[in-house]
Amino acid sequence: MKKLLNTLYITRQESYLHKDRETIVIKNGDQKLGQFPSLTIGNILCFGQISVSPFLMGYCGEQGIGLAFYTEYGRFLARVQGKQTGNVLLRRAQYRWADDENRSVSIARLMVAAKIANGRSVLMRELRNHGDNPMLTQAADKLANSLRRVKHAKTVAEAMGMEGDAAATYFSIFNELIRENGFVFGGRVRRPPTDPVNALLSFVYSLITQECASALQGVGLDPYVGYLHQDRPGRLSLALDLLEEFRAPWADRFVLTLINRRQIQLKDFVHEASGAVRLSDDARKALLVAYQERKQVEVMHPYLQEQVPIGLLPHCQAMLLARHIRGDTEFYTPYIVK
Repeated sequence: MKKLLNTLYITRQESYLHKDRETIVIKNGDQKLGQFPSLTIGNILCFGQISVSPFLMGYCGEQGIGLAFYTEYGRFLARVQGKQTGNVLLRRAQYRWADDENRSVSIARLMVAAKIANGRSVLMRELRNHGDNPMLTQAADKLANSLRRVKHAKTVAEAMGMEGDAAATYFSIFNELIRENGFVFGGRVRRPPTDPVNALLSFVYSLITQECASALQGVGLDPYVGYLHQDRPGRLSLALDLLEEFRAPWADRFVLTLINRRQIQLKDFVHEASGAVRLSDDARKALLVAYQERKQVEVMHPYLQEQVPIGLLPHCQAMLLARHIRGDTEFYTPYIVK
């Protein structure tokens, strides 16, 4: 199994990163903030006004260290990519499958089904832990019906439509899962997020998308060519496909934990004149620490039947997808929590 490496989150504005022998050095002006062996680093995520030396960029590309840039809001901007790894025959097969509606929908159905099933599991967990709630029960029943319907989707567009309906049902009662006073979720708002809950969701989704992109590239797949999300210049379509499996069990539950345990509070958000809402610098650092700790938690992978750190789940699913596209397995097995 692949080893879970560390991720560097650079949030201090006007920091500068460069390479010194086999280490990565972080400086702010004349002050050295840290120095880390490059062999222990899997990803470097830079938020805001962060500079990286051209030589370190090249080194990250050569060594397969993910290097991505975000705004202070956590909106993804760009990532540095080195030479493509993996068998070119795998990528050629991936592209052919993406052009084949039947093959595309066979994978899209499974990813949408996993998203719906995992969202329903979050609701059922809430019902088990906190007793009967008619709104949650009704939503769970609707999601069960959506899950049955998606198995019969004939096209990717049809699968996407069912995914949209299921997401609307799920988010319509998401506010019922929030137990901390003051946090109110009235619906999903993306660009830009206009309330604290949406700000948290968007930020964490963006982080996990990059985890998925790195995992796909690591097994030799092209993260920009997907089966559920359509091709668009600059869009990590396959990474977004993979993200669907992790939204509810990883991202949403993590956000709910931060709110309900008061690890993140209303005072931790900045409201911009434009109406956008973002995390304060200190709160973003606290979230990233908690996120890194969460990645270390081990769970039983339902298909591989072994304990896997949460941070390696994207790699596991990327590996299973690559096996399916190569023809080693008859079906792709999405990640579904028990």
